[in-house]
Amino acid sequence: MFKKVLIANRGEIAVRIIRACQELGIKTVAVYSEADEHSLYTTLADECYCIGPPQASKSYLNIDRIITVAEKTGADAIHPGYGFLSENPKFAKACEERDIVFIGPPVEAIESMGSKINAKRIMKEAGVPVLPGREDPIEDPHEVIEVAEEIGYPVIIKASAGGGGMGMGVAYNRQELIETIESTKSIAQSAFGDSTVFIEKYLEKPRHIEIQILADKYGNAVHLGDRECSVQRRHQKLIEEAPAPIMTEELRAKMGEAAVKAAKAINYYSAGTVEFLYSNGEFYFLEMNTRVQVEHPITEIITGCDIVKEQIKTAAGEKLSFTQEDVEIRGHAIECRINAEDAVNDFIPSPGKIKHYRSPGGPGIRLDSGVYGGAEIPPYYDSLIAKLIAYGRDRNEAIARMRRALSEYMIIGITTNIPFHRAVMEESDFINGNISTHYIDDHAEYLKNKVIKYAMEARDDEKRYSDKIFHDDRKIVALAGGLNAYITSIASKNIDKYDKKYSDE
Repeated sequence: MFKKVLIANRGEIAVRIIRACQELGIKTVAVYSEADEHSLYTTLADECYCIGPPQASKSYLNIDRIITVAEKTGADAIHPGYGFLSENPKFAKACEERDIVFIGPPVEAIESMGSKINAKRIMKEAGVPVLPGREDPIEDPHEVIEVAEEIGYPVIIKASAGGGGMGMGVAYNRQELIETIESTKSIAQSAFGDSTVFIEKYLEKPRHIEIQILADKYGNAVHLGDRECSVQRRHQKLIEEAPAPIMTEELRAKMGEAAVKAAKAINYYSAGTVEFLYSNGEFYFLEMNTRVQVEHPITEIITGCDIVKEQIKTAAGEKLSFTQEDVEIRGHAIECRINAEDAVNDFIPSPGKIKHYRSPGGPGIRLDSGVYGGAEIPPYYDSLIAKLIAYGRDRNEAIARMRRALSEYMIIGITTNIPFHRAVMEESDFINGNISTHYIDDHAEYLKNKVIKYAMEARDDEKRYSDKIFHDDRKIVALAGGLNAYITSIASKNIDKYDKKYSDE
């Protein structure tokens, strides 16, 4: 097992990885930008080092600085979390060249899934269902017209190097197709430095269902069931649940088998997720995420498997500690991504300082958070504050517990999307499991009115509770102030006194 792991990430996922390492008896090294010096995760790690200014390109994406800190501290492995460098083959290769274990899949697997065109070819050859279309890059837009008319409109043009919902366009006729190809190629070149695009059949209102897999270095691979991620905004997930409301044992077995095939086709090991689109009884490969997912906690809750610890152990060369027959799914879990966003005003980011913070609790509630009262939400990164997870014996109980937890959750000083989540948890189609990737658009008017209602309540609560709870009771104020001072002092002590500022070495 590793002696020391560097976490090349920030926020709640850094906290999550540190906790897994602590349970495994592994020392941890945190790296942070100047904007994150007093973040929660820096107080929990055994060591922490500044690697650059707030801009991600000069800190969390700076491969040389991260590797330098790993070597300097004697870290024998690096966990990339999700986002940033987690699916960057150059980073994985750099770790390999410096004899540092990259806690993730082999470089070749990352590369093979990094290109959507290549990934689709591999899956097709492995017998994994793929969407009708053409796997070759589009060179001449007019050549694709025949393909589009053969598979039928609407069609979608995708950037091969795309991600995060960028580099996609839908066409409903021949004229739109030509225009969409040109615009998508332009976006792809600008965003990813690669203008390669391809064509697929576009499903009007599919469900987004993914399968969690784990595999070791000895050819053993298992799936941990399914997650539904259909509640999205601009292809960004907001609410996930496990299992999917429409899932049957037969369908789970088929999708799980396809996901394991996908992993074995690229000699995969580590944690990973195979994503599918589901429509009219059929499912199709969408992409494979070669890292731990944001939404992994809901799978952990319903299976009892600690995915992050298993990921670390497989990277250290251990075999999977269980087989497919050992995997048992119990109950239902829902995750709401709590973001610093104003849902009333088109979800614009809402960075700032959290003045007061009250987290929810009680039966069936888990909170994966990277903040505390007094913490700063910087404007430079993803706006995720925390992941609120509710578990129940069935879906109805999970929804009821989520409603309660959302009503308890208080974050004063910044605007969050909690009103949006409260609105969704009361909407009848969501309650009945009638959702698709177009759920938010289809219920825009209802959600808008409900979000405004809950946003106004949140502002009233902020005024009322700021006086009632946080100011009048001097003992609570003193305790809160003392806690924040303690966290700040620990952060300062953990920062290496000889390396408080980054260098260009």
